[in-house]
Parts: sequence; C-alpha cells; structure tokens
Amino acid sequence: MTGVCPNQTIETMIAKGAIRADPPVIPAQVQPASLDLRLGTVAYRVRASFLAGRGKTVTERLAEFEMHRIDLSDGAVLEKGCVYLVPLMESLALSDDIQAVANAKSSTGRLDLLTRTITDGGTEFDRIPSGYNGPLYAEICPRSFSVLVRPGMRLNQIRFRSGQAVLSDAELTALHEKTPLVDGPAVIKEGLGFSVDLALKDTTLVGYRAKPHTGVIDLDRIGEYDPREYWEEVHTDKGRIILDPGAFYILVSREAVHIPPEYAAEMAPYLAMVGEFRVHYAGFFDPGFGHDAAGGSGSRGVLEVRCHEAPFVLEHGQVVGRLVYERMAHLPTQLYGAGIASNYQGQGLKLSKHFKST
Repeated sequence: MTGVCPNQTIETMIAKGAIRADPPVIPAQVQPASLDLRLGTVAYRVRASFLAGRGKTVTERLAEFEMHRIDLSDGAVLEKGCVYLVPLMESLALSDDIQAVANAKSSTGRLDLLTRTITDGGTEFDRIPSGYNGPLYAEICPRSFSVLVRPGMRLNQIRFRSGQAVLSDAELTALHEKTPLVDGPAVIKEGLGFSVDLALKDTTLVGYRAKPHTGVIDLDRIGEYDPREYWEEVHTDKGRIILDPGAFYILVSREAVHIPPEYAAEMAPYLAMVGEFRVHYAGFFDPGFGHDAAGGSGSRGVLEVRCHEAPFVLEHGQVVGRLVYERMAHLPTQLYGAGIASNYQGQGLKLSKHFKST
C-alpha cells in the first residue's frame, strides 16, 4: 500500500488500536482522507509556542512554560493573542510504514485560529513520524478573535500515508489533460498553481478583513453571528488591493478546483522567497472536493491571508499558493460533500460556518 489512507483504512486503524481515543472515536470524525481530532478537558496557558524536541516529552517541556491551566469542561474562552496547549482525546501507535501529517480544519483557518499539532520528541509542527507511539497535543493561538471552546471540539485533523505518493509535474499535467483539475489554464510547477480573484463577477466585493476589536465566538454556534460585527468588506474595481501588515483577510481563488476521488491534495506556499504574506492556514483538500458526482462542479479555494512585515500589493490573478496532489492508497468509500457534513462544497467567497450568509 502506497498513498494517503482513505476512510476505511482509518477505521481499520482504529479497530486495531493504531489510533486510540478516550472516549472512543465517533463516526463523524472520520473524513474521506483524514481524521478529525478532539480537544480534551484542560487547556494550559503557556508563555510561548514550543516543540518537545528530540528525546523529551511535551509534559516535561510544559513544566518550563506553563503559566496556568483552564478547565474546559463547562466551556472556556481562549483569548486572542495568547498561546494554549490542549491535550487531545486521540493518541497514536503507528506502524513503521505509516506516517502522519496534521492541519487545521477549514473553519478553524477561516477564523484565523492558528492550530498546530505537537508530539513527544517532535522537532516539527504537524509532522508525525512513522512508528510514533504516544499522545497528541494541539497548540492553539487565536490571532483575530477570542473563542469559546469545549471538550470534544474538532479544530484540526490528521492525514495518514504510506510511502511517497506525491504526483510529479509530468503526472499532474497528464491528470489535468485527462480530468481537468481547474476551470482554466493550469499553472503546474511543483504542484498546481493557485491564484487570487480580485475581480469577482458583478460586484466590487473581493474579500473580508478581520476587525481588530470584536466579541467572543462560540465555536458551537453555527450560522449565528452577524459578519458585520467581525469583518470589514474589502472592495476594489481596480483588480488589486494593498494588504496591511498584521491584518488577516479572507479572499478566494480565481480557479474552481477539482480533486478527483482517487486523489487528495494539500495547499503549500507558492514561493518561499515571497515573504510578505502567508496564504492558507488550513491546507487539506479531500477526495471529491469540487467533484461533479459529489455535488461540487468545481469549488473555489478560500484563501486565508495574513500580511507580514510591509504593506504588499496583491494583484488579480497573482499566483499565491500551490496544490500538491497525492494518490490515495485506495478509493475512499465516502467523498467530500457526498452524504457527509461538508460545509464548503461548491463554495465561492465564503466566511466560516459560524457566520450568517451575506
């Protein structure tokens, strides 16, 4: 078996104890090519983000950085600008041929809620080596909005893979010729290029910018918040905007993307040398995203953009990210948007599911 593990393989891993959980994993956590991870019952406020480091456990390092701990049992607020560590309900006992990578879920990224997974002995965020046996932790840093969280909430997800399954540019080109992956010309260089749409049809609205002083967002409340209380609309009729340092934006890709059922994809930076902004904090695209048979007919990619050191001019059609496609080890028995709770199938410019439709 080589490739990304589909839902049925994840279910087998749970049954065999490679994925352990207390309480047990529920069916809604299992996605076409990933597993949602759940927050535990306590959050540790820490002085700074950290990695355990080789040969050390997270618990050992936590003793150095913990400021205080918060009981999440009845719900608690994680405040904007602070860093928290939350033990997850899931743990792993991976075989030597399975490795894993974690990422924030779409709704988490759209709230500018920086969420990364760390492990005992870990030297990288969100990367779990083959053979890992131990607990999982979520590092959470709310960047734009303070949030109310409870045990069992699912802010990040984990994808399992065996071997090397990334498509080369030649293989990606051949796949696009057989099954178009975007609805226009394909820019293929170390993945499929993703550009920004700053000229949406019949409107000058091209995105949203997070307001600096807002109320708390309860992550269990779906479709209840007035976006005007939390976001400023971004308008242009010139095909460009200027990103402000430190500001967070929701924009949308110019391309409608298609992930065939036999593949999964992950968003990656387009060029490391372009340091003025970062795009897409939530990077997993499941099999069936934008797929006709799963109700997609091509789906835009929502871009979560944060500007860094200096104001930066972003132009319509500028390539800002790339999708790296991987083969599935087996065809999943469920697809994104097909009979499961998929909030963003067929999407355009869209805020997280917590906000009322505009």
